[in-house]
Amino acid sequence: MIITELDKILPISEAAETNRDPVEEITHGDCLLAIIIPANFSQPGIKFFTPNSLSQQLAYMNHPAGKVIQPHVHNPVSREVFYTQEVLFIRKGKLRVDFYTQDQQYIDSRLLQVGDVILLIAGGHGFEAIEDLEMIEVKQGPYVGEQDKTRFSGISAAQVNLVT
Repeated sequence: MIITELDKILPISEAAETNRDPVEEITHGDCLLAIIIPANFSQPGIKFFTPNSLSQQLAYMNHPAGKVIQPHVHNPVSREVFYTQEVLFIRKGKLRVDFYTQDQQYIDSRLLQVGDVILLIAGGHGFEAIEDLEMIEVKQGPYVGEQDKTRFSGISAAQVNLVT
């Protein structure tokens, strides 16, 4: 079941079926805000962390040498994207991620390290580089500049609630 508008985002009950520890789902109420895949995640085969209904899909693949993935092309399919979702790959350093509701209310924070991957799905987010940082960001396009986001004041260092 998909909810409406902001809520073209998947409810937790449906998303929970797609993820197991050590993968972490960041939630607020019945809204899935983010999925964190730690660097040490490993399992054989293909594991999709996202349900088919999300506009950004995220999977892990682990195949033995010699595995052949059949050549293919992706067909043009019209899709409607209401909110930009983004994936961050941490290549170097540590990054604190602060999570906010869509109404810009602070929830809590997580620390990402080298090799971690996060899919930011809904709500707001802010970042602080805790160490020198290199990361790769992937998100849907086309980018529409400042129309794409609403900037707001974040929390102070004293307000950080780091969940470990």
